[in-house]
Amino acid sequence: MAPSDLPQDKSLHPPRPTEPGEQGGGNEQQIHVIGLMVGTALMFIGFLNVFLSISGGFEINVMPFLIYFAGLAIWANAAIETPTLRYGVMAIAIALALGLFQYGEILFWHKQVLFWVTIIIVMYFMFVEPKKPTT
Repeated sequence: MAPSDLPQDKSLHPPRPTEPGEQGGGNEQQIHVIGLMVGTALMFIGFLNVFLSISGGFEINVMPFLIYFAGLAIWANAAIETPTLRYGVMAIAIALALGLFQYGEILFWHKQVLFWVTIIIVMYFMFVEPKKPTT
């Protein structure tokens, strides 16, 4: 029996992509996940500083807010699919960060607004189920 008489097993060889655009799909997914992780981490670090200053009653400078809004912009770039909404959230986050940086002082109500808006956003994402992909 010659080796050419053996049945060919095609499952050992993965199918090659037919279009050149299909090869970069894995890299886009990795960048998406990195953006979600970095954005969430920065938002958490900024929020933690604001939360501790509210509960401890001490003053903070503008840096935790800049970190929070930078994380929000990175997270929005990675998580939101609709371009209008994505760039709108990014522009608002950058505008708020620049406005607070220009103002230079964080008042108590600034911390309260950031705290409660973050709580509402987290509650929204806790109770809304993600869409199931259609395949």
